[in-house]
Amino acid sequence: MLSAELECSRPNKPGVRMPGPKSEPVRWGILATGGIAASFTKDLLELEDAQVTAVGSRSPEGAKRFAERFGIPRSYGSWAELAADDELDVIYVATPHAAHRAAAGLCLEAGRAVLCEKAFTLNAREAEELVALARTHDRFLMEAMWTYCDPVVRRMTALVRDGAIGEVRAVHADFGLPGPIDPAHRLRDPAQGGGALLDLGVYPVSFAQLLLGEPSDVQARAELSPEGVDVNTGLLLGWDTGAVALLSCSLTADTPRSAAVTGTAGRIEFPRGFFHPDHFVLHRPGHDPEEFTAPDGLRAYQREAAEVMRCLRANERESPLVPLAGTLAVMRTLDTARSKTGVRYPGEG
Repeated sequence: MLSAELECSRPNKPGVRMPGPKSEPVRWGILATGGIAASFTKDLLELEDAQVTAVGSRSPEGAKRFAERFGIPRSYGSWAELAADDELDVIYVATPHAAHRAAAGLCLEAGRAVLCEKAFTLNAREAEELVALARTHDRFLMEAMWTYCDPVVRRMTALVRDGAIGEVRAVHADFGLPGPIDPAHRLRDPAQGGGALLDLGVYPVSFAQLLLGEPSDVQARAELSPEGVDVNTGLLLGWDTGAVALLSCSLTADTPRSAAVTGTAGRIEFPRGFFHPDHFVLHRPGHDPEEFTAPDGLRAYQREAAEVMRCLRANERESPLVPLAGTLAVMRTLDTARSKTGVRYPGEG
């Protein structure tokens, strides 16, 4: 990644506006109109330095309803029309992840900065293509991994880096939802990238790799649905240091959704909701437990949006909190896990 100084020296593309000081709002476009898009937009509207300017959908009627619901000035009945809006600083891609490559790619090719939901794409090949497009068109690109932008998680990583729990030996994390999931739901649809791993498992995997980097060994086992997507999956990741991560995700059981990091000199425990936590507890021999809490009142979507806006104002092409190399490494791990469980999506071969 280029330094901030080098990034700031890059000339802007002709016709592409870069946001100015914080007093000048960053203008957002919303691509898709589902539940995640609505939640993100609701939180974004509460940020003083953000302005939701346009929404795009494959349905003109759907885009218009969404615009009316949130008071958005412009609506478009196609992704291409939204991407072509020169008055937008950044577009948030909130489609199901099977469409991320097409939607985010269209926006990047039109010269827009992009915040793309997780899982970033269906596979590592598509992720690499998006990163290459961002670099070719000299545009900002970031995966919407809100966990990495959370101040509690950042405090935890700083403690681990400084040796507060010694050398990390194990990471445990899980994310499961109670079933059953209707067979007609997108989570059961291979054409939409269904399954527990990409929707839920991306959080435990990203959490483990935030601390330990890309694993040298990936083992996985899964129960598959009749449609061929994973509905209950366990992963064992290994590193050359001897560290391991035991992770799980499920569409059939409501798991604790907690996480723990164990080192040679202590452990850190996250309660339910480890992927957007409000606190964690540090345990060390000979010390009373120490609790660390969030220093601000922002919500998870707002934190990732704030990081995008900070990067745009600094003329950075990627976030140091959510680096593209880390996103690609997570996608490679997910690919390997799927290869071990036999999950293949249409068009992957």
